[in-house]
Parts: sequence; C-alpha cells; structure tokens
Amino acid sequence: MSIPSLKLNNGVDIPALGFGVYQTPPDETLAAVDSALSVGYRHIDTAAAYGNEKGVGEAIRRSGLDRGEIFVETKVWITDYGYDETLHAFDKSAGKLGVEQLDLLILHQALPSEFERTIDAYKALETLLADGKVRAIGVSNFMPDHLTRLLDATSVVPAVNQIEVHPYFRQSTLLEADADHGILSQAWSPIGGITFYRDGSHGSTLEDATIGAIASSHGKSPAQVMLRWHLQQGRQVIPKSVTPSRIAENFDVFDFELTTEELSAIDALDTGVRGGPEPEVITREKFGIEIPEA
Repeated sequence: MSIPSLKLNNGVDIPALGFGVYQTPPDETLAAVDSALSVGYRHIDTAAAYGNEKGVGEAIRRSGLDRGEIFVETKVWITDYGYDETLHAFDKSAGKLGVEQLDLLILHQALPSEFERTIDAYKALETLLADGKVRAIGVSNFMPDHLTRLLDATSVVPAVNQIEVHPYFRQSTLLEADADHGILSQAWSPIGGITFYRDGSHGSTLEDATIGAIASSHGKSPAQVMLRWHLQQGRQVIPKSVTPSRIAENFDVFDFELTTEELSAIDALDTGVRGGPEPEVITREKFGIEIPEA
C-alpha cells in the first residue's frame, strides 16, 4: 500500500509515516532499513550524530528502488554549526548516504548558548536549498522562543520541527507554535519508550491502561494506536525498531480511525515531563562530538 503524504510549506510532499534509525547500531542499520523499505516505508530519517548514514545509504542502493521514491532526511550536529561548517556537513552526509540531493536537511538542536552559530548554520541550509542540493530545510528540538529568534534572523520558514511528542509528553504549546508558523511537527519518540511521570517515576506508554483499552476496542496494538493518534492530529511520525515484526506492525496503521473521544482521552495522558534532554542544556562543551569525514 502507498503511504499518505503531507505537504510541506514549500510544496514538497513527505510521507506521513517515516522510519527512524536513532540508536540503531551501524552494523544493524542496513538490515533494519532494508526491512522497512521492503514493508513499504518510503521516508528514512537519520542524522550525522547517529553514525549510521552509511548503512542507510547502502540499504537504499540495495533496495533497487528509484531514488525519487525514497524521502531521505538527515540532521546537522552542533559541532558542525556555522556557515561554512554546515555547508561541509552537507557534503559529509551526502557522501555517506551516497546521494547528490537530500530531501530534507535539518539542524539537530537549537544550541541556544551559541545561537548566532545556529543562525549561521541555518543560513547555510538556505543556501543549499537555493542551490537545489536539498529540497526542504528545517530544525529539530526548537522551542517557541528559538523559532521566533530564528525567523527574525533568516528568510526561509523551516519546513519541519522534529520534536519529542508522545502521549505522556504532548508539548501542546510547541505544537501550536509550529502550526502558527506553518511548520510541520515531526514526532520523534512517538510511542514514548521509557517515559516519566511528574513524580519522577517511569513506565511505558505501551502499558498504559487507557491506551490499552482503546487498542483492544480496535483490535490493534498500543503502539499502533499511538501512531494513529499522531497521524490523525496532523503530525508526521517517525517510529523506530530493528525488529522486522514491529517494523511491519508500525506500518499497519491506515486501516482504522480513532474517535474524537479516544483522541481526547490520549491527549489527557500528558504529564508534561520530557524524556529527552532539555533543549536549553545542549552545548558544544557537553554534547560536542566530531562528525567524521567518511
């Protein structure tokens, strides 16, 4: 089956459901992406900092699919921010992926402690877009104030903002800010994985009673219900797995629909507690890693 697509603010179409390779070891990436492409995924999301762009590229080449059928997205890490540095980051990523053009290139973090460097990096993305080396550009983990500062200093509105969103951490204010600017929200960690409650304890959204009851009523899994929740609310969603059965399960979310009441019940599970790092604490001193040339 073909995946529905969403239209970015520059007219480019992106599949509504993608496949992520965050934390997928390089030696497992080829098989995971191969499995995803075989199932029918046509959007692969990777990043320079993941260290597995080569595996993604190899899987794309081995798939036999036409390059135009696969939407390839990657991210620039903070150590490669700056105008010239980010132009070179494109060269490094495109080389590892084995492609001449990227469908979407985004900045991985806001790096608020050195935001001028972030702005210079984004201006490099604008140049790459103007030169046709990328089809769309965007950001990741940008909060509303980061978006405002970026928009005030640059010309191209980001096509996407890839952010942590799942039933226990909905980021309603950020979702609204993205929508107000015409930016598509991409959900990373869309199923939640290990998630945290307001009291600091943790559990899994996969074991949530509300989600479980909704899943049972539809004959679906909790993971499928959560992915459907994102899709019906207009978010592009990027689940990840290295298990073929789960890769296939996550793809099978287009044959049922949640009711308005079910969507609201899932919304109400929000704890306001982030699972990933606070965007404000990301600095080159703490999180800087060198991205190899090849």
